[in-house]
Amino acid sequence: MANWTQLGLQDASSPLMEELIYFHDYTLIILTLITIMVFYGLASLLFSSNTNRFFLEGQSLETVWTIIPAIILIFIALPSLQLLYLMDEVNNPFLTIKAIGHQWYWSYEYADYRELEFDSYMVPTPDLKTGNPRLLEVDNRLIIPSQIPIRVLVTSSDVLHSWTVPSLGVKMDAVPGRLNQVNFFISRCGLFYGQCSEICGANHSFMPIVIEAINFHNFENWVSNFLNE
Repeated sequence: MANWTQLGLQDASSPLMEELIYFHDYTLIILTLITIMVFYGLASLLFSSNTNRFFLEGQSLETVWTIIPAIILIFIALPSLQLLYLMDEVNNPFLTIKAIGHQWYWSYEYADYRELEFDSYMVPTPDLKTGNPRLLEVDNRLIIPSQIPIRVLVTSSDVLHSWTVPSLGVKMDAVPGRLNQVNFFISRCGLFYGQCSEICGANHSFMPIVIEAINFHNFENWVSNFLNE
């Protein structure tokens, strides 16, 4: 049976995603009001015996349908520009990670640490443990600290991929020979799942992304243990 919560967006795990959800709901309200007004006008023309001449022709009608859409666009553009500003470059990210797309898996390099890199493959269905989501779990999760600015440099070694984590509001294309940049700030600890969102080949749907956000102290311990292995 379908879960009604699956019809909406995922719970926000970053300030950016919270703003994106707000903008989505705000725009949806505007679209709903426009739809109601348009259907009201059509119903008035089709079912009213005394059709109002205002709906058919005249200088006033042309003025209204020119000015009102312009005002609506302004009310949509202002919060949109605010979001673009929030998505701009973080001047002093605490941690920089390079994500490289391959056919068909991801590899990660921690630019601030020497020899801290690994590949991340999807866990096959027969090897899943209890509670692991099918087609989303990986053998090596991307471990990062929460409540700290993170920068991810995204590229590809072969074809176009897309590094996407919906709950963080993050989606960036991985282009061969080019470094794209995405920034985020995870507001809470937990597991966050994503997938490649570019049709990159036959196994496109089998290169998931799993971010495990932990507190900074545990992150330092993880780095130390990884480098000492």
